[in-house]
Amino acid sequence: MLNDRSQILLKTLVERYIADGQPIGSKALQHFSGLDISSATIRNTMVDLEALGFVASPHTSAGRIPTALAYRVFVDSLLTVKTLDKLTITELTEQLPIDSPQRSVAAASQILSQLTHFAGMVQSPKRHDILLKQIEFMQLSERRVLLILVTSDGDVQNRILQTERLFSASELIEAANVLNEYCSGKTLSALTHLVQNELVRLKSDIVSLMNAAVAVGASLAKHSDSMIIAGEHHLLGFGDLSSNVIRMRQLFALFEQKTALLQLLDLGNHADGVKIYIGDESGLAPLDECSVITAPYRVNGEIVGTLGVIGPSRMDYQRVIPIVDITAQLLSTALSQ
Repeated sequence: MLNDRSQILLKTLVERYIADGQPIGSKALQHFSGLDISSATIRNTMVDLEALGFVASPHTSAGRIPTALAYRVFVDSLLTVKTLDKLTITELTEQLPIDSPQRSVAAASQILSQLTHFAGMVQSPKRHDILLKQIEFMQLSERRVLLILVTSDGDVQNRILQTERLFSASELIEAANVLNEYCSGKTLSALTHLVQNELVRLKSDIVSLMNAAVAVGASLAKHSDSMIIAGEHHLLGFGDLSSNVIRMRQLFALFEQKTALLQLLDLGNHADGVKIYIGDESGLAPLDECSVITAPYRVNGEIVGTLGVIGPSRMDYQRVIPIVDITAQLLSTALSQ
């Protein structure tokens, strides 16, 4: 659709607007593009680009700014992605702990936010293939029991169970032993079958306790509705976004509720690599003036979640894209150890 001259001018306009945040006039385009053409030719080209929907004029006498369509063409066809230096990658690796999946995920969201100065988000790993290592019960009070679930990847989940009666220490040990016998080495999602096929044959006075434990395990197996978001406050520093108070309220409501964002991240679980949503491409109205860059991460080669950043559409794509991509790779390595 665009000839070489139009592509160069559009690329120059997008890059300058990303850098300065101000409408770009014909003289600036003439200077930064390196093209040996007149200002009149540039103005005519801008008129054509505006007619095609690539640029807009915020004021009659001002220069032009790129539209979401311009950013899309820029990202797809005109962008030169920078690579992160080895020192930065080494520093990032050292910031990702390998002793706890929860700590790794939290650290990844912080890394994304710190490096981009945007909102960093990481979807918690889907747990359907996580193997169970051990179950324990601990009496807290007369009708409250602490359930401790330990998975093969070292994650520890604690839940308080409300019981109908007081259980003795020997009963708690017996219930844990039975569950460990049946469940150790099995996936959390397999626990639901245990309720139907095995527990019905056990003693009725402790089966209610074990049923409660199995229900917790089953809920963890299905649990993918969680994510960690870091650095939302960074978005307040971008006039592109903060000048629209209503839109900022909608955006922070989106962060608080998370459900719609999780659905967006779920799309990344089916992607081969980095995905970029510009403006209304996300399908979420609060993100109409934002861009979302995501990448899936893996455990032992299998995609288990997606991470990414949310920032203004006027972002440095060539720098942010590799940050998201590398962070996903490093998180995959940390979780796979």
